[in-house]
Amino acid sequence: MKWFARWAKHKVAEGAVPIHIGIIMDGNGRWAKKRGLPRSAGHRAGANNLKTIAEYCGSIGVKYLTAYAFSTENWKRPKEEVDAIMDLLLQYLRDVDQLAGKNVVVRVIGDRSALSEEINREIDHVWEYTKDNTGLVMNIALNYGSRDELVHGMRVLAERVRRGELAPEDITEQMVSDSLYTAGQPDPDLIIRPSGELRLSNFLLWQGAYSELWFSNTNWPDFTTGQLAEAIAAYQTRSRRFGGV
Repeated sequence: MKWFARWAKHKVAEGAVPIHIGIIMDGNGRWAKKRGLPRSAGHRAGANNLKTIAEYCGSIGVKYLTAYAFSTENWKRPKEEVDAIMDLLLQYLRDVDQLAGKNVVVRVIGDRSALSEEINREIDHVWEYTKDNTGLVMNIALNYGSRDELVHGMRVLAERVRRGELAPEDITEQMVSDSLYTAGQPDPDLIIRPSGELRLSNFLLWQGAYSELWFSNTNWPDFTTGQLAEAIAAYQTRSRRFGGV
């Protein structure tokens, strides 16, 4: 796949790179099971791969990367697995350069109220440490669910209506976008899901209304920069009309 990556990089130089890519990092558990390893080993391998993919995105001119790390529904998993994921997250937040490489702005999006004080402290520290960087903006979607995000945003707007700052009939699509965790960022041009599943699983439903979708049968820890280049090459062949002709 190296030739494909080089070819895609050439195409990117012509300006066809997606500005914002969303990735559903799926298949970590299946990757581990296939190798007779605990599921936590799959999550660790997946986290390591995120750094590789983030660095590649930055090198080809992608401006925003949103990685789906832990959903609002993932709390249903066995406690042992959830605890392992949270411990892993703490390790990587404490070494943000290991997580995303140099000059990356790291943001955590999602409902932080269910996260431990320790994790919340590290999230604040990472934001302060990286906010002035000028490279790739990487959103880590943690305890994130798009429906939950929309409910949160509607409550923000409803409170403005309650205070008399806003009339219901004046609410616009832009106001809704500005009430979401991704406020101020462009919507994703391309959403990628590895692991063979063909659904969005409550990921960026509002923001992804006109995103191009690309699916792969490869489990996330094995997803390569060459496959990302393939996804971008497919994106470059599509005509994005946004409802027009």
